[in-house]
This record gives sequence, structure tokens and C-alpha cells, in this order.
Amino acid sequence: MLETGTLDAILERHNREPANVIAILQDIQSEANWLPEEDLRYVCVQLNIPLSKMMALATFYKAFSLHPRGRHIVQACLGTACHVRGAVRILSAIERELGIEGGQTDQDLQWTLETVGCLGACALGPIVVVDGEYHGQMTSVKATRLLQKIKKVEGNGAGDEGLG
Repeated sequence: MLETGTLDAILERHNREPANVIAILQDIQSEANWLPEEDLRYVCVQLNIPLSKMMALATFYKAFSLHPRGRHIVQACLGTACHVRGAVRILSAIERELGIEGGQTDQDLQWTLETVGCLGACALGPIVVVDGEYHGQMTSVKATRLLQKIKKVEGNGAGDEGLG
């Protein structure tokens, strides 16, 4: 749950305008990496919006999560172009490396693995997106190496330098 001051700053940034509720939800998700129910309830009271409307918006858009997500978000495309180029094998390799299945977050809240129907970059398929960065012409070996590299950098406390 975010601090009340953080939520108030987000609301002020959007002029406490109910018409800006999607942008407000995006900002909350950006800050917390998910949409905690307590935060949604607070925003509903502040904007005089029924919780049912807020939940309808939060569950309609796939970009929003009502469950805690990992620090790193991995998206594996399973669309047709990626599928025919081995996306299922790549997903299996990612699942083995992270110890979680598609749609899950690890217990340490370090990794969330999502499967998506299309990422809009079919010519580069198969595609894996890690923390918003697209990695094309992916293979099982490349995917495993990419995740191991991120883990190694984090383990050394070196931050995210050198990953781009």
C-alpha cells in the first residue's frame, strides 16, 4: 500500500478529476507495481467513485494487476508468429529458469512471468520483453542467458547497467 501522501500527490497531479481515473490507476501501478485494494478504496472515496466502477476498470485492462508483481516483469509472446517459431519452448525455458509458470510471481517478488497474445513486433519473433525492453529472435538458450545475466548483475549489486 502506498503512503497517503503519495496517493494525494497522484490525485493532485490529475486535478482530482474522476475523468482521469485511468491515468491515476496507471500512476498508482507505476509506484506500487500493482493496485492494492486499500489504495483503490482511498481513491474511490477521494473522487466519489463507486468501488464497483474502479474494480471494473482495474480488471478490464490487462495492464493493471490487482496482485503484487515482481520487480522484473517478463512477457513471453505466444502469438501466432512467435508460436510457430518456438515460443512454447522459450516459455518453458523461462519457467525453468525463474521457477514459476506463466501468470505467476515468485515469492520474493523479484520476477513476474506473463504470457501475451501479441506484442506487435511479429517480424522480430519470437519476442520476450523484460522490464519493457524487447528482445527479438529469441531462443531458449538466449532467454536463459538473458535472465541469468540480470540475476548476476543484481546479485553483484551493480544495478541495471550494461543490460541494454
